[in-house]
Amino acid sequence: MRITHLGHACLLVDTGDARILIDPGVFSAGFSGLADIDAVLITHQAADHFDPGAVATLLQANPSAPLVVERATARRVPGTIDPGRVRVVAPGDEFDINGVDVLTVGGTHARIHADIECIPNVGFYFGGTGLLHPGDEFSTPVVDVELLALPVAGPWQSLADAVDYLRTVNPARAFPVHEATLAEPGIYYDYLTRLTPSGTAFRVLPQGTPAEF
Repeated sequence: MRITHLGHACLLVDTGDARILIDPGVFSAGFSGLADIDAVLITHQAADHFDPGAVATLLQANPSAPLVVERATARRVPGTIDPGRVRVVAPGDEFDINGVDVLTVGGTHARIHADIECIPNVGFYFGGTGLLHPGDEFSTPVVDVELLALPVAGPWQSLADAVDYLRTVNPARAFPVHEATLAEPGIYYDYLTRLTPSGTAFRVLPQGTPAEF
């Protein structure tokens, strides 16, 4: 499996059977000209995870790719996108992309503040490889995670939250995402490297460069 981190929460996952793009948002770059995409997956409606205009353009260039979203996000899909291409999922749903099994997990965005309503959020778990992209939540997964895309910073979390989640999931390997809100993400990466569980290999992916797993 090859994973390319395109900044913040956006990943291009290439399993060999399918090329799947996750969370192309306004803080990410390098996805607008992608071709041969088999599906676009969105964890939730926030702009840093879902740039509607950019996604509409991307889907025009990849006419067979479905857009997979949870129900609240589906209401924000531009009218220029054929409704027949929009697949609405909920936690517990399983679906297949060119032979790649994906399980929808999670359900609710992490709490930012008591005065801010928690919006829906889903994560995507790839059964064949054990990859989990949780979106913006730290709910304990009910699956065996081999490879974790770990959110490291946001208005809804502290460094301690990221460390505790990493230790709870205890994957074989992990790499950081959701870093665009940081001026110096390397400070967080240093702490995470030192505080990661002993059985986990923590690796920073150079943005825009495919990494083999």
